[in-house]
Amino acid sequence: MIQKWSFSPYIDTEAVVLRIPAEDSPLPFFEHTDGKYICHMKDTTRVYGLGEAIRGINKRGWQYISFCSDDPVHTEEKTSLYGAHNFILVDSGRDDRFLAFFDYPAKITFDIGYSESDLITVNPEEDRLDLYIVTGGSLREIVREFRSLIGRAYLPPFFAFGYGQSRWGYVSEDDIKTVFLRHKEAGIPIDMVYLDIDYMEDFQDFTVSRERFPDLKNLSGYMRSNGVHLVPIIDAAVKVREGYSVYDEGKEKGYFCKDADGEDFLTAVWPGLSVLPDFLNADARRWFGEQYKTLTDMGIDGFWNDMNEPALFYSDKRLKEAFLKLKEFEGKNLGIFDFFSLRDVLGKLSNSIDDYRAFYHNTPSGKLRHDRVHNLYGYQMTRSASDALKSIRGGKRTLLFSRASYIGAHRYGGIWTGDNHAWWSHILQSMKQMPSLNMCGFLYSGSDIGGFGGNCTRDLLIRWLSFAVFTPLMRNHSAVGTRHQEAFAFGETEIFRHIITLRYRLIPYLYSEFMKAALTDDMYFRPLSFDYEDDPIAGEVEDQLMVGESLMIAPVYTQNAGGRVVYLPEEMTQVRMSGGEISTEELNKGHHYISVPLGDVVFFIKKGYAIPLCDPAENTQSIDYATLRLIGSSDRYTLYQDDGESLDVTLDSVKTIKKSNELSF
Repeated sequence: MIQKWSFSPYIDTEAVVLRIPAEDSPLPFFEHTDGKYICHMKDTTRVYGLGEAIRGINKRGWQYISFCSDDPVHTEEKTSLYGAHNFILVDSGRDDRFLAFFDYPAKITFDIGYSESDLITVNPEEDRLDLYIVTGGSLREIVREFRSLIGRAYLPPFFAFGYGQSRWGYVSEDDIKTVFLRHKEAGIPIDMVYLDIDYMEDFQDFTVSRERFPDLKNLSGYMRSNGVHLVPIIDAAVKVREGYSVYDEGKEKGYFCKDADGEDFLTAVWPGLSVLPDFLNADARRWFGEQYKTLTDMGIDGFWNDMNEPALFYSDKRLKEAFLKLKEFEGKNLGIFDFFSLRDVLGKLSNSIDDYRAFYHNTPSGKLRHDRVHNLYGYQMTRSASDALKSIRGGKRTLLFSRASYIGAHRYGGIWTGDNHAWWSHILQSMKQMPSLNMCGFLYSGSDIGGFGGNCTRDLLIRWLSFAVFTPLMRNHSAVGTRHQEAFAFGETEIFRHIITLRYRLIPYLYSEFMKAALTDDMYFRPLSFDYEDDPIAGEVEDQLMVGESLMIAPVYTQNAGGRVVYLPEEMTQVRMSGGEISTEELNKGHHYISVPLGDVVFFIKKGYAIPLCDPAENTQSIDYATLRLIGSSDRYTLYQDDGESLDVTLDSVKTIKKSNELSF
């Protein structure tokens, strides 16, 4: 059941697709006082949700702030990341559980047993929001009901389930070709090579450097003829430059965010002095989306939107103030406090709340200051691209994912979890983020394999890939100035070839389970507690995940570990890929130490279930479904298969595969 309580929201966020009448009955579960929402927890209460947030699957014991934040250092003390996903699923037992979605576009704090261990305190900056309460049966049933409220998840094209290689620092056409050819020479499957900001002319959106990429259309055609798609980045900010058509058109039509005086708000990101498209203005959103045609005309069918929290290096006004402030320190004998103040002058320029309060949007609800609708910006940028690309590409699916997001953005694209690091802890962090993102509809998701920042090691990349084999978005991405971490960058490539080849053998299962989850409002990744609600041990396990209907994974995420302890909540079939060969073993319920030598991938199939595996393939277009064979303890599997590009799809596209490999419809 879904109920709604409305507390004078000042804008329709368009996060929901069902129109629920507001209740005039008392609010359940929460005490609503002094603009806060307070809920009491039992000692055994678990709290799920909050999407991309840091820390555990069970969010109890920390404070989280929903305010889309450009912060590349994802450590445990952080309270905000790039997404704002304002929902919690409170589980105090089978007969006492509910989901609460606070539909509010500005800063909102979730104190989940942080200040007082038995209290949840939700505190929006203004008490003007819609609150949806979802109740029902099982945890999965409540999530399905919530997902029916917010709409169907984005459907990526089939090729988007292949392996992608990215790096900030591929600066030329030759670099791109080299990446592809090195994979090909090593026999490593690949479907995508990404273009970071280096492909642009002076970091201007929808431009291509004539010097470094003299013929992007020809390059795209060459790559596509080899089964590989180019996926360029698009940033939110537009460079201020007369003669640059995107800037000239946007300025002429008044499509950029304004300051208090009605002038274009001047900030700076990669291109230097920039303006921000007003994505909350439907006309501006439509106009910006039309710009993607510049690149689709060159054969591009995938994009990643970035810097759309929005990230601000500085504003023109505050930079001028900073230079004046710096002069005050000139010639002084700087003690500790003066030195800290000096450091803060420049250190606090980026992503300043003062800047977020300094510009405005033209919305259907009138002129609104940015900080009051901050969490909608990246969401509406993704919507801008998605709506336009459906028209531009004739209704075909486009690969599209974003850094910043709000609930509702899941209908338009996927997300990746942003600028992580080459830290072992970030494998585990990604594992814990995936099911929480699935709860609010972000099924097409993944992390930067190997870490975006820092220097990746061979063993870290191997272990990270062994987890990412199962994430819908599988992209190796790193920052300029860091050690190269392509699969061919560490010398011997055989282990990498075996792991990435396994991904392609699994794609028929992964794609099938993804599409079934999307079309039925289910979860692709789930905590064990969602499948084994009556098992108290399963409820405590946060480093194992269910993947689709059949699989459980328990990746190794500890440096120098030769294996790990795995909890099996029931009898399962252990599947091991070692040296490219697949073997199985039946294991009983309980705890097992599983040896996992570096390069092996081990996963588990539930009793009474099976998965299909196909023959190895060099890319998704060469996957041969005629080679499917089942492994597991069942003699059949219900397969979803479609053309991989149509948007108008249903579960009619399912068929049963039997152990004999005969397909029955």
